[in-house]
Amino acid sequence: EVSGPDGMAALRPSGCRLKLLTARLREWQRLERRNIYKKKWASSQPRVPSTRLALHSMDMSYSLQLGELWPSTRLALLCQQKYAALLNCFGDVAKMIREMERRGARDFVYEGRGDGAAPLGPAEDRPGPDPSCPAGSPVISGDTAPEMEHPIAVSPNLKCFTFPRGDITRFNPARPDSLRLLEYYLMDAASLLPVLILDVQPGHTVLDLCAAPGGKSLALLQTECCRHLAVNDISSSRLSRLRKILHSYVPKNIRTEDRLRITSFDGRHWGEVERNTFDRVLVDVPCTTDRHSVLEEDNNIFSRLRLRERQRLPLLQTQLLVSGILAAKPGGSIVYSTCSLSQLQNEYVVERAVQVAKTEHNVELQLVDLTAIRTLYSDTFNFYGHCRVGELVLPHLTANFGPMYFCKLHRVH
Repeated sequence: EVSGPDGMAALRPSGCRLKLLTARLREWQRLERRNIYKKKWASSQPRVPSTRLALHSMDMSYSLQLGELWPSTRLALLCQQKYAALLNCFGDVAKMIREMERRGARDFVYEGRGDGAAPLGPAEDRPGPDPSCPAGSPVISGDTAPEMEHPIAVSPNLKCFTFPRGDITRFNPARPDSLRLLEYYLMDAASLLPVLILDVQPGHTVLDLCAAPGGKSLALLQTECCRHLAVNDISSSRLSRLRKILHSYVPKNIRTEDRLRITSFDGRHWGEVERNTFDRVLVDVPCTTDRHSVLEEDNNIFSRLRLRERQRLPLLQTQLLVSGILAAKPGGSIVYSTCSLSQLQNEYVVERAVQVAKTEHNVELQLVDLTAIRTLYSDTFNFYGHCRVGELVLPHLTANFGPMYFCKLHRVH
């Protein structure tokens, strides 16, 4: 027990310290939360952002791949993307066409389609097969690619409006019509090209193997040619978004079980479950999504934590493409696509998948020549003319669509 003047004096320093601590506590309580935890946040943030890692990786690889085209492509990737409006054919199409034309937009599909079919160029204008390669050879190169013998008959229901080159006008968000369906779907116009070259005809059964987020599936339904459309994606969260899109644009009488099937299944094994089943197969694989990777930190595959996942992408893509090939009927067609510029994810994957299909499954494939696509849609897109296999849309400031790579294969037997 402390008593007397000496005891009170001994307590004074402790009392001063207590008052100081109390004052500091009150000051700390008045601080904003973001300031209290700012140091903690800073220590938990990556030292180098994923977007910067992505750009550095692309500078190293794409500068060699694209050469003098890379600086302009790089600039376009870092700038605001251009969108197109895919009209909802289940709504008041005539009204929307008038509105789009009033605003100065044009239907690039119709302009390329001409009188209803998009011929892929006369045979004499394209390189013939190399006589050193036997007929039906699975070896694929720009000189040995078989030619398409018939034009692509584009469904008249597909109407996709864009603003002319150099026009950066943006579309307003879509509004619901009298049926509570949205009037149009905003998408990268280049994303429609894989659907166009898939060449879906009335009565076809179609598989969209990696369907989410749903833009290409919606376009396939807009053709009104699919007798049955199987929509699949392994990600349940992405599939939920796809369901919302389809509910916002497609009437209930089209979304019946006999016409539309939505599944969440590992696409790598689809060829084992439903082999030789579909007339058309779209394999729009997961990739590095180059534009997203240089702009967004969220869900960025160039994060250091996802290094191994990124390194395994070409293997995953090859497995998915082989599965899609096996799911197609003999005589059917397969379209492979990515939104990446990488040759490792594009041409090399196609060449490897063709080889695996031949050696391990005795499935023979022919590459469909798509060079005339560049001529048909050169007013809308900026194409890269040196792909070993398939076609590639390069982003450019005057036509900031893409990147989008696509390649079409025909299953012989």
